[in-house]
Amino acid sequence: MVTKLIDAIASLKDDERLGAMISVIEGPDTGSVVIVDRSDGLIAGDDAPWFDEDVTADAHDLMDREESRSLIYGDRRIFIDTIAPSPIMLIFGAGHIAQPLSLFARELGFRVVVADARATWATPERFPDVDELIVAWPDAVFDHIAPDRRTYVVLLSHDSRFEIPVFKAVHGRPIRYLGAMGSRRTHGLRVDRLSAEGWTAEEIDAIHGPIGLDLKGTSPAETAIAILAEIVQVRYGAGTASSLRGSDAAIHTV
Repeated sequence: MVTKLIDAIASLKDDERLGAMISVIEGPDTGSVVIVDRSDGLIAGDDAPWFDEDVTADAHDLMDREESRSLIYGDRRIFIDTIAPSPIMLIFGAGHIAQPLSLFARELGFRVVVADARATWATPERFPDVDELIVAWPDAVFDHIAPDRRTYVVLLSHDSRFEIPVFKAVHGRPIRYLGAMGSRRTHGLRVDRLSAEGWTAEEIDAIHGPIGLDLKGTSPAETAIAILAEIVQVRYGAGTASSLRGSDAAIHTV
């Protein structure tokens, strides 16, 4: 049984699928374990009557938020340990902000792809550590990367030759984050264009534009931190982005 559990976990990781290891850690059935795939359901583990609709619903919620937590169900405490594939960050525009953003994102565990049609900007010397560097227009990126729920899209150029194909490619896809550089006036014009193209109000409200949290930073690195701070907040679906000082809120999820 242990071998089957290990193989199931390895399969999730190797195939970059979202899943969880769910274990009874207190009460009846302590030590009972199941492995689940977010899409396919139970893939390995005991014949577990405790693995009911309530546990399944909470596991799905935690997997979607890439969180792990122990929860109590009757006289059992169950630990839901999310197994999440590396998220993908697609950065369009290889300007000065993209350099620290790609570096910091890698430190946070993102698989980072930088794309720009300007060969003088998108060079290995400027981006030595990214997972993929694409010297082409956005269409070339989406030819081999299908946006999904673990995709974070950062648009650092509001040149229409970048912006229009990016928005077209992600429209209707279940991506986790879409942020676009530009002033409030630029974003207002963007909203008008997208509305005319059939985007719903809900879809437009999901766009983070202007991009990033208001940290009052001005340098490329400070701007990158503001963008990543917003992405972290979206990734885990929680947090106020306010200072913890003077707050009674929990610092970490329990």
